[in-house]
Amino acid sequence: MKSSAAKIQITGLDDLFGGIPAQVAADQIQELSLRELHPFKEHPFHVADDEKMREMAESVAQYGVLVPGIVRPRPEGGYEIIAGHRRSRASELAGKETMPVIVRDMDDDEATIVMVDSNLQREKILPSEKAFAYRMKLEAIKHQGQRTDFTSGPLGQKWSRDAVSANSPDSARQIQRLIRLTELVPCLLDLVDQDKFPLRPAVEVSYIPMDGQELLYNVIENKSFGPPSMEQAKKLRECSERTELTTSLIIDIISDEKPTPLQVTLKNKCLSQYFPKDYTQKQIEEVILSLLETWKYQQKGAVTDGSNS
Repeated sequence: MKSSAAKIQITGLDDLFGGIPAQVAADQIQELSLRELHPFKEHPFHVADDEKMREMAESVAQYGVLVPGIVRPRPEGGYEIIAGHRRSRASELAGKETMPVIVRDMDDDEATIVMVDSNLQREKILPSEKAFAYRMKLEAIKHQGQRTDFTSGPLGQKWSRDAVSANSPDSARQIQRLIRLTELVPCLLDLVDQDKFPLRPAVEVSYIPMDGQELLYNVIENKSFGPPSMEQAKKLRECSERTELTTSLIIDIISDEKPTPLQVTLKNKCLSQYFPKDYTQKQIEEVILSLLETWKYQQKGAVTDGSNS
């Protein structure tokens, strides 16, 4: 395998390998066969064989996995990966047979929270990945809140949102929006991932029943309309709460566009022949506005004279 290890900053291994610190004693780290390692159940993060993965595989081939993964024993045998899915795949691509890991006994809730927090440190994450990851973490925290061995009192909704935002790059409010994306039909969620459907309008659409969402996607896909704006998304949501959405109603709403604001651009080459070279932009703007005011009054005078003739 051709090495491109020079492109990788060794000091940035936390970024390269998922941000899991290796602050453990050497006897806690085990070399386990890759065949014994299994993905986390319903793991919401994609492990893509992209350029980043190829770089990681080249580094693993040359240096090995320098930051161990975290796994837990499975009742049926083997180990479930909590943190280290990309490292496991990179090891496989690098031709390794084993990977260093830390084995920990965790219940489902603890494992889910660690899995989500470790993956959220990645550089690039799709909105859909964050959405389902945050929902999994929220459900785990709420479940813990119902257990007396984790908390002495009930877990309120606001407390839950704040707890989810701990160790996360997003605010509690943003997390709430992202979790709403899990209520979108997959085809609309794909548009969000492709940066074709902004987050805030998508959140509004997530409150529309599934059949209405599918109709909206068909209109976007087959009628050559763009996704709804924030104002249009709110109208769609309001209409869906009063009546059943139809294709014609959706088209009426998302085709109701505001007029595009008039913009005039004057190039420097055109302006330079009318103004001294030492004039600032502010001075030029003041002169142009003054001339336009004069022109406006002249036009009013011409209209008045014409009406009196």
